[in-house]
Amino acid sequence: MITAIALATTALIGCQGSKMNQPVPTAKSIYDFTVTSIDGKKVPLSKYKGKVLLVVNVASKCGLTPQYNGIQAAFKKYEKEGFVVLGFPANNFMGQEPGSNEEIKTFCTSKYNVSFPMFSKISVKGDDINPLYAWLVANSGRMDEVEWNFAKFVIGKDGQVVARLAPGVTPTDPKFAAAIESAIKA
Repeated sequence: MITAIALATTALIGCQGSKMNQPVPTAKSIYDFTVTSIDGKKVPLSKYKGKVLLVVNVASKCGLTPQYNGIQAAFKKYEKEGFVVLGFPANNFMGQEPGSNEEIKTFCTSKYNVSFPMFSKISVKGDDINPLYAWLVANSGRMDEVEWNFAKFVIGKDGQVVARLAPGVTPTDPKFAAAIESAIKA
């Protein structure tokens, strides 16, 4: 029993230590961040104040890439209720997002008809983690790094993380709709 506790403690400290190489931003909400659109324009996330957000790291050459279809469908379904998807391309996992911002935008719009806001490629884990993603992870109730492409963070109308959904939680999974609908009703 003591050995198991010691191993668990070591693993937890190791995970936190590797993730926390970058300081966690002291932002009070997601609205304190400004990001760059896929077209190179600065976008203050405060423009989405009062909306329910789904922040998702995306990749064009991943087995999970077809999730774009379901994410786009959810965006259209809930858009009139104040729901917005924010897509952040990331090349952190086996080089599955190798393209330029322009190539990524063309791919998403031509293959999946993406109409939700897309942003410039960023890093979602490791030593070069984008401050937004450091904040999302630190405020998600879990301290482990983003585990793969299509990890999802649901942000409530108050700008706080209300749910973190693993990459395998697809847009057709009841947990996905439940997280969004709960945040919309709150």
